[in-house]
Parts: sequence; structure tokens; C-alpha cells
Amino acid sequence: MSDIVPPEVKPKPAVPAKPPNVGAHSPSSPFPPQGPGVGGGGIVAPPTSAIPVPIGSHGPSHAGSHSVGHGGGHTGGHAPAHSVGHGHGGSHSTGGGSTLLGYIGIDTIIEQMRKKTMKTGFDFNIMVVGHSGLGKSTLVNTLFKSQVSRKSAGWSRDEKIPKTMEIKSVSHVIEEGGVKMKLTVVDTPGFGDQINNDNCWEPISKYINEQFEKFLKEEVNITRKKRIPDTRVHCCIYFIPPTGHSLRQLDVEFMKRLSHSVNIIPVIAKSDTMTLEERQEFKQRVRKELEMNGIEFYPQKEFDDDIEDKSDNDKIRETMPFAVVGSDKEYQVNGKRVLGRKTPWGIIEVENPNHCEFAQLRDFLIRSHLQDLKEVTHNIHYETYRAKRLNENGGFSTCCSNAQRIPVALLSGRPNKHKLC
Repeated sequence: MSDIVPPEVKPKPAVPAKPPNVGAHSPSSPFPPQGPGVGGGGIVAPPTSAIPVPIGSHGPSHAGSHSVGHGGGHTGGHAPAHSVGHGHGGSHSTGGGSTLLGYIGIDTIIEQMRKKTMKTGFDFNIMVVGHSGLGKSTLVNTLFKSQVSRKSAGWSRDEKIPKTMEIKSVSHVIEEGGVKMKLTVVDTPGFGDQINNDNCWEPISKYINEQFEKFLKEEVNITRKKRIPDTRVHCCIYFIPPTGHSLRQLDVEFMKRLSHSVNIIPVIAKSDTMTLEERQEFKQRVRKELEMNGIEFYPQKEFDDDIEDKSDNDKIRETMPFAVVGSDKEYQVNGKRVLGRKTPWGIIEVENPNHCEFAQLRDFLIRSHLQDLKEVTHNIHYETYRAKRLNENGGFSTCCSNAQRIPVALLSGRPNKHKLC
């Protein structure tokens, strides 16, 4: 009888101990509790496709991927864990995220200011002072290449010289390259044309202060305008007669009295009546007399902001007063149309630096210092007037649109000794 060999019975594999947190349903888990599965009641890991992936991330975090692999013991292997992928905490955005529309930088504020200025435009007010016949209107028309002077706006040659000095202004809107500028030209017919010229500068000084006062009243109103109209004189071009000798007493008195309330730019009118040598000697003599009398003309030395400005302004101060020639007529010179004055011995070209200094004056006045003229007017001359008015009688009252009154001392930061009335 043959021996019967019983079948080999293999022992059951050891079941790993059940971790305490396995099998209990977590309130934050997106999966419902599972029934008993392989491994003696452990939970079955959900398929890879069932694991929710946060929007905008490559997958769950690296720590989460390993917890899935090791949760059922090493017998389950690492494949399920690594099949999910290693996440980076959602730090990278997918193609559905926001995209940059263009360059971002603080220097874009320049473009913002340019667009706003082009929409609103700006004001520039220029005053011309000098006795009749010095070419004030012609020079202003030549500066802006437009008929902007008072005489171009309805003046007739039959008009007589006024018996007293008058103030007349005319405004034009000039547009160039999409930028609008409201240009106001203030003329002073009758200045210096009388036999007795005592105190003939007082109407001009009064007009300048009236514009400061008008701006100040608008500024202190309770309900003031969003943009206050600016009628303050930003620049005063004073025409010196081309005598070739020295300044007149009237010239000295005018510039001395008004140099602290307006930007004065002295020019020698009709400089083509002098030779180059005579013109240079006259300019040196005028500069010396201005310095001896303590007359400050624009640009003032104390207003130089930095070394670069000081270097540029020193060159301008050495050139002043500008010897200019004005003309609004064109002539043919070497096949080109140029502005000039025709004489028996040739044509004096207005824009030729070898003939006169009109080009330097135009570049200085419009191209390089126009904005600075406005800033000096507002920050220096207007503030000087404003401080003076605030100190008079402890402040003054101004009417607003609601017929209420408020002392300016309230706006100056001083203790209020007045009551609203």
C-alpha cells in the first residue's frame, strides 16, 4: 500500500497591523467609508483618476502622494503613490491663469501725464513791455509763428498812441502735435511814451497782483473749481531800445520794481540797427548795469536746482540780454523760404544765429524753460504774494459761491482768532 502524501498547505501571509487611523472616516475626506477589503479590513486606495486635483496645480503635494503609497504597507508598493505625480503645492499657474497685458513699470507715469496733458492742455501767459515802435507785436508773432499779438486781432494803423498806459490782452488756442495751449499775450500800449513817465509801471504791477489775487480767491473758496483758470503772468519780455549807450532810468526803475513779482527777460529790440561790435559792447554794458542796480532777471541764480541746471542757466545768463530781430515776412534765400528783413545790402535772417539771437530766445522760452517759467511763477512769485496777503491783518476773507466767508488764516495753519461769518 502506497503512502498518500497530503497536499502542501502554505501558511497565510501575515496581515500587517491596522493603523489606528485607517478604517475611520475622516470628516474632511472626500471619499465615503469603504467596506472590508484586501488586507483584513484595510481601505482600498481610490483609483488614480478619482483623486481630485486642485485647479491651477500639477497634482497633490509631494507629502500627500507618499501617504497614499505607504498607507497600506510596503506590500502595496510605491506604484500607486508615484503614479499620481509629484505636486508643487499649486505654485505654478496653468494656461487658464491671468496673463500680463504689457510692460509694467513706474516710468509709465510719464505716459499717463502726457495723455492727461494732451486732453486738458495748458495755459501760458506772456507780457510784452516797451515803448511804441520796438516791434513787440511782430516779435510775439514770430515766436509762435502765428498772428497772436494784439495788433493782429483787430488793430488798425490809424490807432493813436494812448494818453495813458493801458493793459490789453488777447487769447488764442494754439494746437500742435495734438497738444493744445491757451496763449494769452498781454500788451502795454502807452508805456514810456509820455513826457512825464513817473510811476508808469504802477498799472502793470497792479495788473500782475490782480491776477495773483484772482487765483488766490479761487483757491481758498470752499467749493472751488476742479481746475482753476490761470491768468497769472508767467513771463514778461522787456524791450530795451537799441541806443548803444546804456539803460534809461525808466528801464532800471521798471525792472527793479517788478523783478520780484514776475519773471523778467530783457531783450534788445531791433538789434539789426547796430553792428556786431556795437551790439556786443552794448550787451556787456547792460549786464553790468543790471548787476550794479541789483536787478534779478530770469533765470535767477538761487533757483538753479542742480549742477546741470546751473551749467545750462549760466550759459543763458551770459547771453542775456538777447539781441533780437522780428519779422513775419518770408523771403527766398538760397532756394529756401526764410523769415527776415530785407535791406538794400541784403536780407537779415531772423532764425540765423549769425544774424541775431532770436533762435536762442525761442529755444529758451519755449523748448527748454516754458514749464520752469510756470513753476517759478507759482512756487516763488505767487507764494510770496500769498504769504504777504495772509500776514496782512491776520488774514483776509474771501467770498465763495454760497456767499459764505472764511478767513484765509484757517488755511495757513496759524491759530484761528476769527469766527466764520
